[in-house]
Amino acid sequence: MSRGPFDPCACRADHRLRWPAVLALSMLAVGCAAAPLDQVGSLQSYDELKPSDGLLARSLMRVSKDDVLAARTVRIIPTGFSQPAAGKSTLTPAQRGLIANAVDRTLCSGLSQRFQVVSLTEPADLTVHAMVTHVTPTNALAVGVSKVASTAVSVALPDMHIPVPRLPIGLGSLSLEAEAIDDNGEQSAAMIWGRGANALLDSGRVAREGDAYDLAAKFGDDFSKLLVTGKTPFGKLPSLPTRAELRAMFGGGPKYPACKAFGKSPGLVGFVGDRMGFPPAWTDKGAPVRND
Repeated sequence: MSRGPFDPCACRADHRLRWPAVLALSMLAVGCAAAPLDQVGSLQSYDELKPSDGLLARSLMRVSKDDVLAARTVRIIPTGFSQPAAGKSTLTPAQRGLIANAVDRTLCSGLSQRFQVVSLTEPADLTVHAMVTHVTPTNALAVGVSKVASTAVSVALPDMHIPVPRLPIGLGSLSLEAEAIDDNGEQSAAMIWGRGANALLDSGRVAREGDAYDLAAKFGDDFSKLLVTGKTPFGKLPSLPTRAELRAMFGGGPKYPACKAFGKSPGLVGFVGDRMGFPPAWTDKGAPVRND
C-alpha cells in the first residue's frame, strides 16, 4: 500500500533521526558559559559590523576582502586587557599575561599561513591588534572534581572508554575585539568575539585562567582565518593542520623570527598538560623577557 506525503510512520522515523541531534545541541547549549560582546573603544570603527556566529562562538565582524587578500605583510601589536576587563578581573597579572600571549602566539602562527609576519619596527601592509574585553574565571575546584570523576570511571571501566563531561558549573569565558589596519591607517577588518567553555567539549584545567587561556587560542585561530581568507571563519568543515600548525603542535619554532616575541608553543607537553588538566603556567613559559 502506498503512503501519502503525510504518512505518520515516516513522521515518527524522521523524529527518531532528529532527536539525537536536537539532544546533542541542547546539551551543548546548556553546558556552556556565556560571553558578552562588549565594546570598549579599542577599535577605530564599529560601523558595518554584522553577526557571524559559529557553533559555540558569537561574533560581530566586517572585512574588506580585496584589501586583506592584497596584503602580504603583517605585524602584531601585543594583546592587552581593556581597563574594564583588567579592573574587574580577579586574575593575577601573570595569569592575564599568559592569556594575552596565547592570543598573539596563535595569531602569529595562523597569519604565517599566508602573510610574512614582521616586527613592530618594520613597515607592514596590515597592523593587527586585539584587546581582551571580558574574562570569566574558571572554577578550579569544579574542574578538579570532574578530573577525579573521569579518572575513577576510567579505572572502574578500563575497556569502556566512557567520556565524562565536566560539571557544568564555574565554566570560564573570554571576549575580545580586534582589528587590522592597513598602511594608510584605514580599518580593513574587525571582529568582536565571545565564547564560553563547554562542559562536553572543553576538558578544563585546574586553574582560574584555564578556560580563558584555551579560548584565547581559539580566538587567535578564528581572527587569523578571517584575514587569511577574507571570509568568516565559521560555518566551514575543519581543515587539516598546516605545516606551521604541525610545527607548533610538536613544539617547534615559529616560521618567522618576529613570532619569537611570543615564545615557543608548549607542543606535546602542552597537549598532555591540557588533557591532564594542569595549569597553563606548568607547561607554557609565555613570552620571553625583553631586556631592551
